[in-house]
Amino acid sequence: MSIVLFLEWFGYFIYACMAVAALFGVYCTILLLRRVQHKRFASEAEAQDFIEEVGNDIKVRKYEDAAETCDTPEYWAKAVPQLVTVAIQNRDRSPNKLRKLLGEKFNRDILADLEYGTSWIGTVAKSAPMLGLLGTVTGMIAAFGKIEAMSAEGSLDPGKLAGDISFALFTTAAGLLIALPLILAGNMVNVQIGKLQDSVQEHLGLVLEDLDESTGAA
Repeated sequence: MSIVLFLEWFGYFIYACMAVAALFGVYCTILLLRRVQHKRFASEAEAQDFIEEVGNDIKVRKYEDAAETCDTPEYWAKAVPQLVTVAIQNRDRSPNKLRKLLGEKFNRDILADLEYGTSWIGTVAKSAPMLGLLGTVTGMIAAFGKIEAMSAEGSLDPGKLAGDISFALFTTAAGLLIALPLILAGNMVNVQIGKLQDSVQEHLGLVLEDLDESTGAA
């Protein structure tokens, strides 16, 4: 019976692990959505105001003023102003090399961090059903151990054993209930990251056009 008791306690430990995994998955999802939100402009109007303000400074070669605008609290955490600052600092490069640099900077400093977070969501979504299956297996082993012990004592209680088996099977269902919402949440985060990429490409391209014209006229 000592092994059966250990398996029962181990089952509770698995439930605790699943609860922690679920909370961690929710935390990662909320954190990533907030990060994506901070990297994007709040609205298209805000994006156009930024592009116009920075573009006007770049056209008259007030590069320091444009860089200061990018570094204001309103913009410094957003992806496009960060990349515009890098573009201004490296404006002596050819347009192709500059765009390559900005692409590498965006992938390394912004996308990589977001994709790292999405990988954790995927890990939790894949691990939860496995934890549930492990809980079910250990619960079934414990239930059959009880059947053996009760049969030897002649005190077999089918109702109690049915409850133990039901409790064991519930862990698999709990794992699936954790995994399915996290899979949907992960896909939602990926959609938001894709929208971020599209908006960065569009808005940064407009600023780079002004920068190309400015440096080309030098």
